[in-house]
Amino acid sequence: MRTVEERVDKLEQVLQEYIINVGNAQMRTEAELREFKDEMRAFKDEMRAFKDEMRQQNREMNLKWGEMAKKLGTITEDLVAPSIPRIVKEEFSLETEFLGIRMKKRFKDGRVKEYDAVAAAEEYIFVNSTKSTLESADVKDFIKDIQVFREFFPEYKGKKIIGILASLYVEENVIKFAEKAGFMVLSVGDRLMEVKNTRGFKPKEW
Repeated sequence: MRTVEERVDKLEQVLQEYIINVGNAQMRTEAELREFKDEMRAFKDEMRAFKDEMRQQNREMNLKWGEMAKKLGTITEDLVAPSIPRIVKEEFSLETEFLGIRMKKRFKDGRVKEYDAVAAAEEYIFVNSTKSTLESADVKDFIKDIQVFREFFPEYKGKKIIGILASLYVEENVIKFAEKAGFMVLSVGDRLMEVKNTRGFKPKEW
C-alpha cells in the first residue's frame, strides 16, 4: 500500500512540476508576445513618422521648385503643364492627345486671347489658367475666358471644355468659390501639382 501511496505522491509531484513549468512557459510566451507587440507598435510609429517626414520634405521641395519657377515666370511650363496629362489620366481615365502651352490667338479687329495651357483628350478640352497667387477675381475672369474659348479656337467647337485653375498655393475659400463655378483647382502638394477640389467633385462641362 505504501508503494502505491509513494507512486501517487510522485505522480502528484510530477503533475505539479508540469503545471508550474507550463505556467511559467505561458507567462514567458505572453511576456514575449507583449514585447513583440510593443516592438511592432514602436516600429509602426517610427514608419509613420518617417512617412510624414518624407511627405513634408516632398512638399517643401515642391514649394521650392514652385518659388523658383515663379521667379523665372515659368510656372505653367515647369509645374502645371507637365502635370496636366497625369491629372487627366487619373481623374478622367483619358490619354492626352495634344498639349499646348501659352496658346494665343489674335483677331484682325484687335481682339486677343491667350490661354496658359490647353490639353485635348478624346471629347474633352482642358483649358488652364495659372496664377502666381489665385484669388476670387481670377475665378470670375476665367469664367469669361472659358465662355469665349470656342470663339478664338473654333477647331474645338464640338468638344466639352473643362476649366482648370492652378497656383502654388490656394486658399480654401478660393477653392470653394472655384468649385461653385465648376472649375478644377491645382496647387503644390506631395506631388508638384495635385487636385485640391473636394473629394467627389465633378467639374462643369462648358
